[in-house]
Amino acid sequence: MGATGTTGTALLHSLRALDVPVRALTRTPQRPLPGAAGPRHDRLVEVRYADAGDPDSLRAAFEGADQLFLAMANSPEQVALETRVIDIAVVSGIGHVVKVSAPAAEPDSPVAISRGHHAVEAHLRASGLTGTVLRPYAFMQNLLRLAPAVAEGVVLGAMGEAPCNYVDSRDIGDVAAAVLTRRHLAGGTYTLTGPEAVSHPDLAARLTAVTGRPIRYVDLAPDEMRDNLVHRAGMPDWLADHVVEIQRLAVARPETPTSTVADVLGRSPRTLDAFLAEHRHHFDR
Repeated sequence: MGATGTTGTALLHSLRALDVPVRALTRTPQRPLPGAAGPRHDRLVEVRYADAGDPDSLRAAFEGADQLFLAMANSPEQVALETRVIDIAVVSGIGHVVKVSAPAAEPDSPVAISRGHHAVEAHLRASGLTGTVLRPYAFMQNLLRLAPAVAEGVVLGAMGEAPCNYVDSRDIGDVAAAVLTRRHLAGGTYTLTGPEAVSHPDLAARLTAVTGRPIRYVDLAPDEMRDNLVHRAGMPDWLADHVVEIQRLAVARPETPTSTVADVLGRSPRTLDAFLAEHRHHFDR
């Protein structure tokens, strides 16, 4: 589930590389999947309709499947939707669910979305299914959303000089493929990061090096950051709150990288510098 999202798309690429057949679930099966092309994709990927708000569609989509990758966009309805998905997976004969969660998925987390992920993780553990939890930190791909501000020569945040973990979604996809295809990895909890934690001032310096233009970090008060996200970026209130909560948590609990990607995959995770160089054209607009 979530085949058209950032991690779902990455997982499809990873499974195709392993020659593993997969059923991709989407609310818009008539549209091509991101990155879908060629007969190999057609042979390996079956596209089916499913909507987490439509239990009948879930039962039909889960028929005959024995594992489920569950990645849904953060939203106020996420806990209700994901717990329903898990319940239907139980009665559909699925034995293993890989859930994409979040760091600090704790019952008393200061991040509301993380508290929700904790509730879903607990529901998965109580379901009787084998549950594998992936807890990735900030996606490098989300940095592409900074392009409009970078075009104005700034990176905005409310983190001071606190370090922030980033991870390439393609590494998340590779780890997800590993836990779906290597039985001994199933049932674990995996916190996923890149090889280093990078502060916002350091990120601005790296963008300066990549673009050849001076980019500076502007540190805002949390309320100022939230207002900017709502009124300039057009975020809904709950999402702006989420972004600010994450940044304030990084200040309160300085982030450090884990070795999990390397431990699972036997190779180093992709670096932030390599990602920025690969996507330089996004910041040259």
